[in-house]
Amino acid sequence: QVQLVESGGGLVQPGGSLRLSCAASGFTFSNYAMSWYRQAPGNERELVARIISTDGSTNYADSVKGRFTISRDNAKNTVYLQMNSLKAEDTAVYYCFARFLYGSRNYWGQGTQVTVSL
Repeated sequence: QVQLVESGGGLVQPGGSLRLSCAASGFTFSNYAMSWYRQAPGNERELVARIISTDGSTNYADSVKGRFTISRDNAKNTVYLQMNSLKAEDTAVYYCFARFLYGSRNYWGQGTQVTVSL
């Protein structure tokens, strides 16, 4: 059974840091590009960061460049999102997403809430 389970969300003050984790199971993790998306109320879901397993390439939304870092540990089947210098506009539900590199299989996690507020 395929699962993507996010953790690490919570309430943090502006300027603070948080690290999200996504634990994957039920598929061959190294064959998937892993991404973090986020969705704030009333907004479209947007890509935050992506990491490709085969070459380690990363992509970031302009809004998070220099503040967020995506990484993965294929041995642990886990992808991380280190979020620094958090802003109120980072408040959203953050979702883990897996995309198969050699076909059309895609999987979503259930999401974890990140709230940046005083």
